[in-house]
Amino acid sequence: MKVAYVFATNNAATFKLATMILPQLEAGNHGADVVGMMFFDDNIFSLRQGDPVGERLARVAEEKGILLMVCDQCALRRNLAEGTPESCGTGAVTAKGLVKGVVAGCFPQLYGALAGSPPDHVITL
Repeated sequence: MKVAYVFATNNAATFKLATMILPQLEAGNHGADVVGMMFFDDNIFSLRQGDPVGERLARVAEEKGILLMVCDQCALRRNLAEGTPESCGTGAVTAKGLVKGVVAGCFPQLYGALAGSPPDHVITL
């Protein structure tokens, strides 16, 4: 089974990802193939360069081919992307200051990125 995670609630990345999902992915016993993760609001802070959780996740994502995407508008508002608010959703916003492999985008970019390996389930945390 393939899943994608959407981290949308407060502390989803620092609690559910960092203490449950990521350790299981590292141990190889998560039970599902994770094809993508989308981060909203303050959850994107866990992906800053140098953040221990983000650096671990970047390594796992590279090994397993997991998409790591931050909401372009959320990243712009936190100075973690380059672009303009008007370009959100167009694919023109680029992530900055985040761990290797993270891209910025909105739903059109998320759908396009997952089209080649669509998830069976999307889980919002």
